[in-house]
Amino acid sequence: MDRIVTLDARQEAVLQAAADDFVRRHGGDPVKALKEQMVLNAHLQDRLDAMSGELKYPRQAMRR
Repeated sequence: MDRIVTLDARQEAVLQAAADDFVRRHGGDPVKALKEQMVLNAHLQDRLDAMSGELKYPRQAMRR
């Protein structure tokens, strides 16, 4: 991790609401939501790596 971010109470509340909504959109299953987030993060990391011209975290393709 490159840096630690500290949130104030308002930011924490907004983050919690977004997390609750994300879990709710995945049928209320936090494990399913976490898996989906991991897949989304992997896709975003791949796009960032492609933009920078280097693959920082080589790995096999993730499957859903």
